[in-house]
Amino acid sequence: MNAMDKATQWRLLGRTQVEDLVIVPLFAFVAALFLGALVMAATGVDLAVIGQSYVALVKGSVGSLNAVSETLTAAAPLVLAGLGLALGFRAGLFNIGAEGQVVMGGLAAVVAGVALGDFPAIVALPGALLAGALTGAFYAGIAGWLRAVTGAHEVISTIMLNLISYRLLDYLLRTPLIQKEGRADPISKSVPDAAELPRLLTFIDANLRVHAGIFLTLAMVAVAYWLLFRSKLGFEFRAAGENAVAARFAGMNASLTIILAMAIAGALAGLAGANQTLGVLDRATPGFSAGIGFDAIAVALMGRSHPVGVLLAGLLFGALEAGGRQMQVDAGVSIDLIAIIQSLIIVFIAAPLLVKALFPWGFRREGSG
Repeated sequence: MNAMDKATQWRLLGRTQVEDLVIVPLFAFVAALFLGALVMAATGVDLAVIGQSYVALVKGSVGSLNAVSETLTAAAPLVLAGLGLALGFRAGLFNIGAEGQVVMGGLAAVVAGVALGDFPAIVALPGALLAGALTGAFYAGIAGWLRAVTGAHEVISTIMLNLISYRLLDYLLRTPLIQKEGRADPISKSVPDAAELPRLLTFIDANLRVHAGIFLTLAMVAVAYWLLFRSKLGFEFRAAGENAVAARFAGMNASLTIILAMAIAGALAGLAGANQTLGVLDRATPGFSAGIGFDAIAVALMGRSHPVGVLLAGLLFGALEAGGRQMQVDAGVSIDLIAIIQSLIIVFIAAPLLVKALFPWGFRREGSG
């Protein structure tokens, strides 16, 4: 009987996890699309154009090889930064500084890539990626250290660090070490070929932008899963996130846990910045991060702070970004609609009980086997 009870408990737990990671986000997406259509209708868009816009959304995200390429290109940095934020959330830290960590990591990757440009790719590319990760880790570690030593809340410190990163980027891009020769505007030197993340499909079409950063992203998803659910450090992160007081009584070093969680989160966000500068832009400019660190908050929340969930959420948001551009071209719908849909998704994700109330037939009833 006990064995049967345990089997039932594991089955119910598995069902709950599926609901949490897949079904709730899926229904949240459906509800957001429906409300997005209502918003368009309320602003005078007729039904035919609404339908055309959603067809364009699908076409622009998965309707061709170029669309898939753009979706993967947009998704990779979102997943990387989202993994870092998810790890922090699991440790009970609301790190909203991924944007600053993306900025600093991306800039550091450019500087290292330029410095290592005369070396072969087997040295230059890993060196540039490592520089981005370490810089992101250091930058996030500042907020972790402040929280652990002084009690300064990471929300406040990471907001300030985001603002500092913008101004620091503007300043550094005008220094002779980084600024492109012969330019008066703030733009960095170009990343040498040896330090670039190689594009994967140029043998088919030179305009296909998907690059080797997608493999790095998948590897980091696997590493984050192992770290969170298979390692002692990950257990300490989760224990501290569930109950920090109990974790301390169990002998865990709370201060070290905070610093390490923030540093690892920053390393992943730094890799997201390196992904952009080494794989997409080949340089650093003001605003090159394009809000990736802020969008990654939504990705981490939608992914329920689970590495697999973050991967799926990142792919969805990448598809929305790529498809949104096609919506604007084909249907003349404002790109701002995509931001509305993303925001609605987060509203529903943050209120799973509302989703379950709207779609009761999609969920297991309480007390049912």
